[in-house]
Amino acid sequence: CGDERSQKEDIYIIMKMSSASDGSREVREPLVDKDMAESKPEQTWMVYLSTFVAVCGSFAFGSCAGYSSPAQAAIRNDLSLTIAEFSLFGSLLTFGAMIGAITSGPIADLVGRKGAMRVSSAFCVVGWLAIFFAKGVVALDLGRLATGYGMGAFSYVVPIFIAEIAPKTFRGALTTLNQILICTGVSVSFIIGTMVTWRVLALIGLIPCAVSILGLFCIPESPRWLAKMGRDTEFEAALRKLRGKKANISEEAAEIQDYIETLERLPKAKALDLFQRRYIRSVFIAFGLMVFQQFGGINGICFYTSSIFEQAGFPTRLGMIIYAVLQVVITALNAPIVDKAGRKPLLLVSATGLVIGCLITAVSFYLKVHDMAHKAVPILAVVGIMVYIASFSAGMGAMPWVVMSEIFPINIKGVAGGMATLVNWFGAWAVSYTFNFLMSWSSYGTFVIYAVINALAIVFVIAVVPETKGKTLEQIQAVVNP
Repeated sequence: CGDERSQKEDIYIIMKMSSASDGSREVREPLVDKDMAESKPEQTWMVYLSTFVAVCGSFAFGSCAGYSSPAQAAIRNDLSLTIAEFSLFGSLLTFGAMIGAITSGPIADLVGRKGAMRVSSAFCVVGWLAIFFAKGVVALDLGRLATGYGMGAFSYVVPIFIAEIAPKTFRGALTTLNQILICTGVSVSFIIGTMVTWRVLALIGLIPCAVSILGLFCIPESPRWLAKMGRDTEFEAALRKLRGKKANISEEAAEIQDYIETLERLPKAKALDLFQRRYIRSVFIAFGLMVFQQFGGINGICFYTSSIFEQAGFPTRLGMIIYAVLQVVITALNAPIVDKAGRKPLLLVSATGLVIGCLITAVSFYLKVHDMAHKAVPILAVVGIMVYIASFSAGMGAMPWVVMSEIFPINIKGVAGGMATLVNWFGAWAVSYTFNFLMSWSSYGTFVIYAVINALAIVFVIAVVPETKGKTLEQIQAVVNP
């Protein structure tokens, strides 16, 4: 006891307590521990800087996704591409993203989260340069495939890295920045693409990649990954750098180390291990959210928004501008409330809005097919699409990635995260590929199908998805994988 008190002094308050039997007596009670008294609030500037560098990858993601739409006519004219050749060019993005999704998890586990982001940025740089210098379809397609790979890898590693460095009090808000910058990247590419040539637009795509590569030299690695790799000195240094020199990190460091030690006793995870009983709930939640996010129709509607407006008789350019602005604004407004409202309520509100948006759009096309209420058709179509995109941006766009980054144990995070991202990209390809076929079959029926899928998403969120707001990653694991 003497040694302990020599290391840590207690501050006592003297309280006078009255007693009928013995008059008054002094009671000495510890008021506050000296270490606690000297600890300072967390200094989060390094967390913000690290998040900024990471979401440059998200912006690069959006730039890749938004490139083909404004560049389509110019590329076809300059390189004499057929519709089929340009369609292949566009679709290679999702195939590259699927490859990136498969490999990004193991890469992130092997060389670290920063290493994985460097690899992603390098692929995007090579891809953009190949597109810029392309004189024919081969270089163009290889460049598109490379940028797709980088995009798929970014889609996994960025939310994982942010979730692992952020304090639990605003982890959700920071992770949501991933979706905000993706939306911003898409919108900026669309707007700038109307003012510059397709080769210049490819060069502009290099900017966020360059910022990401340079910025990665200035920020620490994920402390949780360092702890997992047994690099204890670097782990403590990284955590202190993120929390501030005077922040008390002992409790958080101990919690992370205890959790890592528990995981080290488990065998190294493989793809088949995801179906073990201890992991199945995490996998079911993450994969389910990815399926509902994509099969609810987002990429079909996003890729063919101009076609939807054109069919409904609404001015295409005006509709696209409203769409792009609304997407960014709603996603940005959503970020501050993620850690206040919680993940689950936002998912429920979002999915409900998606159902309503799909049904409004379905009514619009039903009226058009049956030659009814001609003036109402374009109004209902644009209202339905805007309700849909606003609702998607409010929750279903970002929350599946936030939840995925939180619920996987760190020993399977690489394998499971990569597989979940693959499921997401497969869904993106399937929906974007089948959308036109479905619209040819039945325009209003297409949106009814999407409405039903989004209604099932509501049931899924209520029944299966846990609330992770305000919990450390280790506390979440105790709930999801007891």
